[in-house]
Amino acid sequence: MTPKQTRVMVLNDMEKLDRTLFRLDQGFELQFHLGPTLQGKHVHVYTNYPAEGERFERHKFHALDWINPTGRQDDSDKFCNLDLKISGSYQYYFGHGDKERSGGGYIVVDPVLRVGVDNHILPLDCISIQTYLSKCLGPLDEWPDRLRVAKEAGYNMIHFTPLQTLGKSRSCYSLADQLELNPDFSTPGQAYTWTDVGNLLEKMKNEWNMLCITDVVYNHTAANSKWIEKHPECGYNLVNSPHLKPAWVLDRALWHVTCAIADGKYEDRGLPALIQDHPHLHAIRGVLWQDVFPKIKLWEFFQVKVEPAVEQFRALLQSGAKPDRIKTDGKHQLKIIQDPQYRRFGNTVDMNSALETFVPHGSSPGAIEDCCNWLRRRLEEINDEQFHEIKHHQEQATNCIDGTVSYERLADHGPKLGPVTRKHPLVTRYFTFPFEEATLEEDLELMNQPEKSCHFLAHNGWVMGDDPLRNFAEPGSNVYIRRELICWGDSVKLRYGNGPEDCPYLWARMQKYTEITAKHFVGVRLDNCHSTPLHVAEAMLAAARAVRPNLYVIAELFTGSELIDNVFVNRLGITSLIREAMSAGDSHEEGRLVYRYGGEPVGAFLQPSLRPLVPSIAHAMFLDVTHDNECPIQVRSVYDSLPSSAVVSIACCATGSTRGYDELVPHQISVVTEERFYSKWNPQAKPSSPDEVNLQSGIIAGKLALNRLHQELAAKGFNQVFVDQVDEDIVAVTRHCPSTHQSVVAVCRTAFKNPKHHRYADEVPPMCIPGKIEEVVLEARTVERQAGSYKKDERSINGMPGYTVEIKEHIQLKDSKVVRQAGVTSRGSSEYVQEIVFEQLTPGSVIAFRVSLDPKSQELVGVLRNHLIQFNPLYKAGSLSDPNTPDILKSTLKQIMSKMTLADMNILLFRCDAEEKEDGGGCYNIPGWTPLKYGGLQGLLSVMADIRPKNDLGHPFCDNLRQGDWMIDYVSNRLMSRGGTLAEVGQWFQAMFAYLKHIPRYLIPCYFDAILVGAYTTALDATFKQMSSFVQNGSSFVKLLALGSVQMAGVGQYPALPPLSPALSDVPYRVNEITEKKEQCCVSLAAGLPHFSAGIFRCWGRDTFIALRGLMLVTGRHLEARNIILAFAGTLRHGLIPNLLGEGVGARFNCRDAVWWWLQCIQDYCNMVPNGNDILQSPVSRMFPTDDSKPLTPGTVDQLLYEVIHEAMARHMQGIEFRERNAGPQIDRNMRDEGFNIVAKVNPDTGFVYGGNRFNCGTWMDKMGESERAHNKGIPATPRDGSAVEIVGLCKSTLRWLVELHKQGLFPYNTMTIHKDGKQLSVSYEEWDRKIQENFEKMFYVSRDPNDPNEKHPELVHKQGIYKDSYGASSPWCDYQLRPNFTIAMVVAPELFTVERAWEALNVTEEKLLGPLGMKTLDPDDMVYCGVYDNSLDNDNHNLARGFNYHQGPEWLWPIGYFLRAKIYFAKKLGKDTYDKTVYLVKNVLSRHYIHMERSSWKGLPELTNENGQYCPFSCETQAWSLAAVLEILHDL
Repeated sequence: MTPKQTRVMVLNDMEKLDRTLFRLDQGFELQFHLGPTLQGKHVHVYTNYPAEGERFERHKFHALDWINPTGRQDDSDKFCNLDLKISGSYQYYFGHGDKERSGGGYIVVDPVLRVGVDNHILPLDCISIQTYLSKCLGPLDEWPDRLRVAKEAGYNMIHFTPLQTLGKSRSCYSLADQLELNPDFSTPGQAYTWTDVGNLLEKMKNEWNMLCITDVVYNHTAANSKWIEKHPECGYNLVNSPHLKPAWVLDRALWHVTCAIADGKYEDRGLPALIQDHPHLHAIRGVLWQDVFPKIKLWEFFQVKVEPAVEQFRALLQSGAKPDRIKTDGKHQLKIIQDPQYRRFGNTVDMNSALETFVPHGSSPGAIEDCCNWLRRRLEEINDEQFHEIKHHQEQATNCIDGTVSYERLADHGPKLGPVTRKHPLVTRYFTFPFEEATLEEDLELMNQPEKSCHFLAHNGWVMGDDPLRNFAEPGSNVYIRRELICWGDSVKLRYGNGPEDCPYLWARMQKYTEITAKHFVGVRLDNCHSTPLHVAEAMLAAARAVRPNLYVIAELFTGSELIDNVFVNRLGITSLIREAMSAGDSHEEGRLVYRYGGEPVGAFLQPSLRPLVPSIAHAMFLDVTHDNECPIQVRSVYDSLPSSAVVSIACCATGSTRGYDELVPHQISVVTEERFYSKWNPQAKPSSPDEVNLQSGIIAGKLALNRLHQELAAKGFNQVFVDQVDEDIVAVTRHCPSTHQSVVAVCRTAFKNPKHHRYADEVPPMCIPGKIEEVVLEARTVERQAGSYKKDERSINGMPGYTVEIKEHIQLKDSKVVRQAGVTSRGSSEYVQEIVFEQLTPGSVIAFRVSLDPKSQELVGVLRNHLIQFNPLYKAGSLSDPNTPDILKSTLKQIMSKMTLADMNILLFRCDAEEKEDGGGCYNIPGWTPLKYGGLQGLLSVMADIRPKNDLGHPFCDNLRQGDWMIDYVSNRLMSRGGTLAEVGQWFQAMFAYLKHIPRYLIPCYFDAILVGAYTTALDATFKQMSSFVQNGSSFVKLLALGSVQMAGVGQYPALPPLSPALSDVPYRVNEITEKKEQCCVSLAAGLPHFSAGIFRCWGRDTFIALRGLMLVTGRHLEARNIILAFAGTLRHGLIPNLLGEGVGARFNCRDAVWWWLQCIQDYCNMVPNGNDILQSPVSRMFPTDDSKPLTPGTVDQLLYEVIHEAMARHMQGIEFRERNAGPQIDRNMRDEGFNIVAKVNPDTGFVYGGNRFNCGTWMDKMGESERAHNKGIPATPRDGSAVEIVGLCKSTLRWLVELHKQGLFPYNTMTIHKDGKQLSVSYEEWDRKIQENFEKMFYVSRDPNDPNEKHPELVHKQGIYKDSYGASSPWCDYQLRPNFTIAMVVAPELFTVERAWEALNVTEEKLLGPLGMKTLDPDDMVYCGVYDNSLDNDNHNLARGFNYHQGPEWLWPIGYFLRAKIYFAKKLGKDTYDKTVYLVKNVLSRHYIHMERSSWKGLPELTNENGQYCPFSCETQAWSLAAVLEILHDL
């Protein structure tokens, strides 16, 4: 069962993709997902793809329903979808809020073509089409004999030019009656109908396996069409298009010039009827400028009659008229109104604008007269401007007439029409004139007689370099008056208007024409597509698809721009665009076209079945020559017909030709003048017979072989292409099948110049073909034969009899005449190459080899594919079972990985360079490029995720894989050295790679990718199985963040955590490789990668416990969370938890906040883990039972956790005061002496914990100055001494919890005993809790009331309505700085805040501190704010040097978690409306984190960014607390 193909389109606000092509197949699912700019918004997606059971209507859109797979508030994965079952072009658009459309585009669904009695599918890339001019087929009963030539030459589709009645010119595309079958196809005894044609086509489909398409011509009808005489409104005439009158007048004048020249009236002026040289052209110019233009006065159609206008204006002034300001929109500009009827001097003056522009100085007659004179002068100026504009038009018209006459009568490459006559006029007429000849003056009279002027219809044609999206016959275009139209005098341009209501008869007629066509033909070619009004073609094709849903639509566009091509392809649902090999000037360009129009590169990666929808180029129908272009034999040489055809046939797209090419007809078969019939098929035909052909005629035998090959390659999935330009004339094209790894290599030696007259090199460079050549599929060349020379036959379209193809098919290499020898060379263990030396690859010859891998490689690839089926059923094709499967591969990888712990996963997937080096290894380094980010699979997958979608096989990563086995061995050896299940996974990789190493190197990247993608996805599945249901059922974003837990939590060579109590159960152990003793191996959390990942700098108390809730509890890693909590509990000393852990023994107790984060985590553990309160009874091995004890071994002194908690609280209440051990530069080279003095106490009045001094920094904002030059060394940037707001909040949270635990009988203490002034005192937990509650807002809230009695320093207030960052700092102004820390207190102790005040403070914070990914650490209005962190900069700036501003502006990520969680909490209290707006904000902010993580090769979130989210090179690339904080927001949602 092949997996369902799903494509994902990400919608971005204001993204309009009308000119981007998205092609999809029937059976695909299309999903619309929201991009970051739309996350959280209420977006509606609309489409005109019909709902189930409804008919398609182009203008009928319906909204799609959103599907939210997780069913949660975090709907970042939500999507709406379409199951694509019907071919055609469909539009989608989306909007949000009050914007109905804020983006949109088109999708094109390809049709499915079926052929044969069994209705089997004909893939688009299998198509081989041949064009027939229908009028050259003769009577319908003779068609089978003539069409049989296409069948016998291997084509499977025929393109007929229109089968309708032709117009007077006999051009195939000038149709007199769109509804009637051409009577030429009937015989005297038998009148044929459309039904007879339909029966023949059906018979061809069933018996010959051939499909048929035909042209539709919407743009014009034959000038002699009877129906347009009755319905002249269907064309552009002088009644419905009066803007064409001036052009018509010029056209009549030119006709009369033709008559005068033909009658010899200009001979005395040097202008005879036979125009032969440039003086004659000059004479034409003279006639135009001296006789024609002055006589017809075209400018008068655009001018104003001055005097009547002035008189009208005078009358208005005299009556005191005033301008209507509303109509003039305040612009003082005279407006001229163009006469809609285009009469001479018909233009009028907008009197309102005249009154606004020309204002008299008074009401006296003199003032009015002055004013009228101003107007008169201005009108004369305007008339003059119009005169000059028409003069420019006349100059262009003269140039165009000159160019036309020059081409038609003088140019060597032109038709050389001979003398000017009424049949061959000087220039083609632009309008029909169905009346008797008269004088010009009499002709011009007719212009004003509507019943006659409605029959002057504009001809169609084309305009060089015109905008294809503009209709050149509509008002605003000057093409007709400037004579820029290259005119088809046999056809009238049709005028559809904006819709059926504008010309009902024409729309109805053309719809019927379309329906007849769609009934009988599987597809249509849109003739003159780029000039057909888009809305007309859209409507007609919709009518055709209503008759035949799987309509195949092709067109040739001449827009010169792929973007404009896409407009046509999108709006019309064009399936294939016609491309032509004849457009290539040399073989190199011809090869490039093959590469451009189809296929993936050889060795391309297997793409996942669910993947982003990427823009494509239109499917190509690549023809060697189209039916309306010049003959290749004339342009190139007869010898090039075969090799250029071969280059085309080997292309991975639809291909084809035109009838006559294969028979070597040495001239263009004209769509206008050709009246002879095609020759018939007769296997016994003689070479000299002009009206019959067989396999020996021309290159038909070669074409048959090439068409068969083309169809086989497409049908069997040879969809990979490589084009090699061997030398200037030789193109080698490889088609490769990615499942069987068979290739066909076609080597074509083109002959753009005739070998008889051009010297080609005798030596042909040898070629190396990787693999084993199974056979020569075909070798062929064009040769001369004795059959007489070419003579153009009177009755039949005949080719050159003197040439045929010498061809051999399916022969062994030794029997080849083209190849002299083929040596086998082996490059390394897995490269099997055959070197081909050519004997007779003469110009005009072709050879194609079928190549397999050598037998050993073929077998190994098959076995490898067999083992890959466990990951993707697509590998079944081409797979082989292995009788000698190694034992390790007898289990699936899923079974092996199910035994792995998450600590094992940390090694398998992640570990940065520092972590790897600790074990004596390192991350893999690609020479000349860059080392990978991780030693584990993620390091490789991050790079491959960029390479795979683009098939970037030239990337250094792929080069490294092709050049040697180093990377392959690195992956397996790294794991095998580990022991345990990891070693088993390593053995699995080693066994898989054993196959990989012995297949051709060009295939290694794609199979290496397949193995790694399979292993990686299996590892992720196994990882999430061990996590909480929140993760397992969560969005992709949740899972990505949860992987951060695996990324950060690991066990190094040396355990980072101090040992736990031996009395504790469920502790992981391992045997130390060096001491061979059992040791504990609990995971520890790295603070961030790569800077805080290994050695003593890996583990920090504060970082660990800020990250623990998100990374360990939310993800369900409860046991590991317990072990981390208890390990740190064992290091308690002085009532504090260490900041830098240093394995406990080297711990530094220099932070005031870590203990409170630790206590918060214990509370979270108890609340979130089933039976979580049991942890309070867990044994803790005290390393330092007293402040001064030496580190004790585990188990010497054990206490229960609740006793350790009580001790930490009591020590604070008693007051902590000590000097750090080993104080001095040996533990901190920057700290000043006073900074080593640690204080943490409780204010007896407020209950606030306070401490620190101005020379140390005991909270998370812990930057110590390092620059002697800037004099900030030893000075903390942010001491935050006094009572830091988050510590007060964490303390309050802990007290609330302990009081509650005591009530439940789970915590035995309700008081602390302290000693003050020699007395023993008892302080209750409840009283401490109450004091903080009573004093918090009094002391921390910065009121908007200037007379607030609690405000001790009103002069320091900078922002009102916020909460202070600290209380009682040694520098009082620091208390008042706006920072994001109070939001932490809001989350852990929301009871301290009144809702309205909290909300106001959060809004100020949002406005001032919220960045794209993080929170500014300081108010940008603060004078020391600086948002760019540069730790290497050392200068004289005290506030910046050596990164002194680490926490003075840069945007840290983890506080955003607390800010958004606080917003969510308080928004809920303020009602639904506020809550909904907040959820939108949250989703919008988080979408940026999601995008960052998806794009990050570290798959993480950084520690911080510079201002406004800019990248900071000094930040950790992925930080534990950043990941945790974002995961906690999603958990809260």
